[in-house]
Amino acid sequence: SSGVEWRDVGGAVTIQCRPPELNQEMLTLRKGLNEDIQVLFKESNSDKNTIATEFTSRLQLNGEFPNVDILIKNLTSGDTGPYWCEYKRFDPMSSQVVSMKGEGSVLLVVTGGPHQDTAQQCETSSKNLVLVPVVISAAVLLGILMVFFIWLIFKV
Repeated sequence: SSGVEWRDVGGAVTIQCRPPELNQEMLTLRKGLNEDIQVLFKESNSDKNTIATEFTSRLQLNGEFPNVDILIKNLTSGDTGPYWCEYKRFDPMSSQVVSMKGEGSVLLVVTGGPHQDTAQQCETSSKNLVLVPVVISAAVLLGILMVFFIWLIFKV
């Protein structure tokens, strides 16, 4: 699946990573707009997986490499963000590791929990933001009226 995945706090999501082409050797699941957090690293010829500490007890892999389904359980609001499936293989012609985006990248949005309170705080503060310009406008209008009446008094 690819797209936006909405989940509740405590829920689970499955990210289905699929390679863009055959003969891939490594899979990395990355998180963040800049793909700066490595959630999972898996090599095709190894049963050992490297999992980021905040995901160790909550991540489960299913399927045969390179078609890997990654289940993230017990979601928190901190899990919200884009997740990218990245495949790599060694290219003997160029002697370099070639990196490609796989299919299955998702934007995860975890709702519920502490974030609901902040939405209520935002509504209250936005009402205050409307009140401040109204008060300032009233004060400026009152000042203009006072200057006008003082000018009238001195003109007469």
